[in-house]
Amino acid sequence: MRLILIRHGQTPSNVEHYLDTAVPGPGLTELGLEQAAALPEALGHEPIDGVFASNLVRTQLTAAPLAAALGLPVEIRDGLREISAGDLEMRNDRDSIIAYLKTVYRWVNGETEARMPGGPDGAGTLARFDGVVGELAAAGLRAPVIFSHGAMIRTWVTARAQNVGPDFIVRNALSNTGIAVLEAPEPAVGGVGPWQLLTWMGEPVGGESVEDYGDDGPAAEDVRL
Repeated sequence: MRLILIRHGQTPSNVEHYLDTAVPGPGLTELGLEQAAALPEALGHEPIDGVFASNLVRTQLTAAPLAAALGLPVEIRDGLREISAGDLEMRNDRDSIIAYLKTVYRWVNGETEARMPGGPDGAGTLARFDGVVGELAAAGLRAPVIFSHGAMIRTWVTARAQNVGPDFIVRNALSNTGIAVLEAPEPAVGGVGPWQLLTWMGEPVGGESVEDYGDDGPAAEDVRL
């Protein structure tokens, strides 16, 4: 199974560096719409057989151009949503961002019982994403695309890919519409692999004209703690 994970396009909250994780969330900026429009050409070589997005507006808007080009529906799965910021929701001060990132860093180091302040623990967060991936594997999909979020993708890939260490999440940011490609032998049991990370794009697709370095939002950052 080949799994293609894509972060949503730029949002107004990304530009202001807000920890904006609640449903339904904001839409895309004009730049975010351009980034989404670049995806069909960028992924034209992939044998995509399903398009899935979280229950947040920004992933669905980002998925729409690719789905339309492929003649496929955008299927919504709540389990793909962003990692809840809990009590840190809509904060953009450095202390709050550090607290958010420090919690997910603990999760990938095995402390999945740790909780986001006022929010979920790591075990439940990873399990809900696992559940969606397991569903797609059980359905026989060979190359689905999942549109999700910066912290969720970085955390899940770091926790589940066998060929990266826990520090991967610290050293590798994921810009808006950045893509991660993973593969696992058939069948992928329970949605947890064994996965191998093949490629990681810490930059948006579509060329320099749609880059937005510095305005990707706190979930994309590689803040050193």
